[in-house]
Amino acid sequence: MAAKTFAEKVLSRASGKDAHVGDIVTAKIDLAMSHENSALVLRSFKEMGAKEIWDPEKVVLLFDHRVPANTVKAAEGHKSVREFARASSIPNFYDFREGVCHQVLPEKGHVLPGMLIVGTDSHTTTYGALGAFSTGIGATEMASVWATGELWLRVPETLRLVLNGPLPHGTYAKDAILRIIGDLGADGADYLCVEFLGPVVDSLSVSGRMVLSNMSVEMGAKAGVCFPDSKTAEFLAARGKSGFEMVRSDPDGRVRERVEFDMGRLGPQVAKPHSVDNVVAVEEVAGTPIDQALIGSCTNGRLEDLEEAERILRGRKAAAQVRLIVAPASRDVYIDASEKGILASLARSGAVILNPGCGPCLGAHEGLLAPGERCLSTTNRNFKGRMGSPEAEVFLASPATVAASALKGEISDPREVQL
Repeated sequence: MAAKTFAEKVLSRASGKDAHVGDIVTAKIDLAMSHENSALVLRSFKEMGAKEIWDPEKVVLLFDHRVPANTVKAAEGHKSVREFARASSIPNFYDFREGVCHQVLPEKGHVLPGMLIVGTDSHTTTYGALGAFSTGIGATEMASVWATGELWLRVPETLRLVLNGPLPHGTYAKDAILRIIGDLGADGADYLCVEFLGPVVDSLSVSGRMVLSNMSVEMGAKAGVCFPDSKTAEFLAARGKSGFEMVRSDPDGRVRERVEFDMGRLGPQVAKPHSVDNVVAVEEVAGTPIDQALIGSCTNGRLEDLEEAERILRGRKAAAQVRLIVAPASRDVYIDASEKGILASLARSGAVILNPGCGPCLGAHEGLLAPGERCLSTTNRNFKGRMGSPEAEVFLASPATVAASALKGEISDPREVQL
């Protein structure tokens, strides 16, 4: 049998056919996720005459972008989905309590290696950190999935990225992926399955790998995967999951390109406005004043991110002119950080602690920027108008860089303040 890539293996299994790059297959979906845009999905679902979900056990619904509801329209959308979820007996409906979808699904054990997952959010690629093929789709496509459990997909080519290291002190997964996107460009992986391999990936926690997979979509990837290993198994065992297949590419599976990155000398990176691939070393923008510092999102709102920020800020105060905002990625993260004293410490440093959610990241609420203001954020996008006024600026960086910059009131190298 011919050697296959990860993408070919997953889509062959899901379609029941011997799938190869370029083939268009009708694949059976293992898991379908929607957040607030479930209201749009529901509208399309009804318009196509569908009556019931193909398999309620394979659907996960929750609210995270506008929670608690920030407008009457959002509240109406929430209400319609709540009523539908109850009427459809969907067991995995988390409402607005649990946090950001891309943190909640892995935490709750919904994601397993080798699964085919679709979600009505572009950062659904995050689940590739656990070895799943996961990708974002539109509301109409999801309505079809709800009705049939199937979706047609073209089998993507593979871009294999080998990250050699180790990462130096003060440099993190966020810096690595920013550098990769800066080098390859915002279209450098269009409709490709990006495989992250190498010593740096092996050394990362599951949380760190989620950063890589999450932001793979920022260079156009259809999916971004870190192959499962013992860390993956430990993460899933803690959630009562075992007996899954560790799907990986065959060593001689055909890839479009293999690119090696030397991360051994990488320093902190920053994406400047207004594109994620506008990446420079922190030294090039050090000293740039900021008005707001945001730590959170599906990219960097996990416990290890809050721990690193707190370690830098502990016993110190954020600059008076900086609005420091912290948004844990999930309720579990919030509780863990609370019990460890991390949230209290961050609050003593001047942080405003938000409920788990996406609000400030997409500019829905909880931290909008005024014209002329500048934010340094751990989020994944810095497009014009992303977090408020189109006349504001958003810079992206790691939690360490954001914490160090909050202290000084200007973009700063975290290596200068780390203990």
